[in-house]
Amino acid sequence: MTRVAAVDCGTNSIRLLVADVVDGTLTDLSRRMEIVRLGEGVDRTGRLSPAAIARTRDALRAYGREIRELGAERVRMVATSATRDAANADEFTAMVVETLGVAPEVVSGDEEARLSFTGAVHGLPADALKPYLVVDIGGGSTEFVRGDGDGVAAAISVDIGCVRMTERHLAADPPTPAQVAAAEADITAAVDRALAAVDGRRAATLIGLAGSVTTVTGIALGLPRYDSARIHHAEIGYPAVAKVTADLLGMTRAQRLAVPTMHPGRADVIGAGALILRVVMERAEAATVIASEHDILDGIAWSIAG
Repeated sequence: MTRVAAVDCGTNSIRLLVADVVDGTLTDLSRRMEIVRLGEGVDRTGRLSPAAIARTRDALRAYGREIRELGAERVRMVATSATRDAANADEFTAMVVETLGVAPEVVSGDEEARLSFTGAVHGLPADALKPYLVVDIGGGSTEFVRGDGDGVAAAISVDIGCVRMTERHLAADPPTPAQVAAAEADITAAVDRALAAVDGRRAATLIGLAGSVTTVTGIALGLPRYDSARIHHAEIGYPAVAKVTADLLGMTRAQRLAVPTMHPGRADVIGAGALILRVVMERAEAATVIASEHDILDGIAWSIAG
């Protein structure tokens, strides 16, 4: 048995998984998520703000205590889109080393995509048809990966994400039709480029990862509260995704906060995340999407399992 700790620091959230690896399976001991919005303003300024770094430090302190208390033997922290884009990434790295005791790995978009794919395809339903297209909608970027259960055939990361698209286009509350149209045009261009790069329309099964997808899934299922067990591997059709997207983009932030499955830290960016998912389904001609609660965090854990 090996006990591992994985930390995924993205543009919007920072997450921790501590798990035991036994006989080719991961058994969770702790799985946590905090919204720290590390990438706040990066699309505009090119820098991580002092406030965002401080929020991330607070979350990492708590994660570090838990990692030590649970006795993880191996620790890996991956930092993704916001840190790749920031001119002052060295300040962030120094903070992480001081707080957590390990340096963050600022991975490429391709490596981020491959880790997401590894986490997503473990434990898929046996009837899920290959090849898969895994789409990981983050805060600053979205990863597209095509492959089957044996490996990755093609991967690309593009700079569309729920935080980036909200900051770039969706300023009003709720966003205006013109703002939504501008966001959709931006997203469509990036999605078309990504699908062409990975030959994504050849995929038989679309798998969606991360908080935008799981939140949309929970809303589409009509859940009274966020329930990861019901959301994981739920299959949602395009009409439901389109309706949820239209509803979210028509709401104020206060109205989105009242949605039962909504994490407070996602309420201001979920409209953009839902829009990305809807456009992906349209451009990939995917009738359904399978939501997965297993993603890059699980891929990081597998990468150090030995």
